[in-house]
Amino acid sequence: MAATHSKSNTPPARKWSQKVTETSNAMDLQADVFKLKDPKQIARSLKRSAEHSDRRKSDPYRSAMSMLTFYINRAGHNLAASQRKRLEGAKDELRALFHKPAPRKKTTH
Repeated sequence: MAATHSKSNTPPARKWSQKVTETSNAMDLQADVFKLKDPKQIARSLKRSAEHSDRRKSDPYRSAMSMLTFYINRAGHNLAASQRKRLEGAKDELRALFHKPAPRKKTTH
């Protein structure tokens, strides 16, 4: 007789990134910040959260950018193209708010 697999009481592994986003020790985020429609609003909210957090481990810019990049990377292929574009725009807005230069473009020879 073949062995059958039973469902365990543990939550699915694919939900770990949601838990990290919601309970991260890095900073408290505005609810649904990554669902906002305006990249400037997303960037301002992340900046505000990073600057007001006393739990973050690095400077506010780095914490905010890390959380945004984490969200984009974890969403992966499930992220709609329009939302990905909006979140990538929020990266540019975040750099501007913190007076950081744009990343250098990669060159090929």
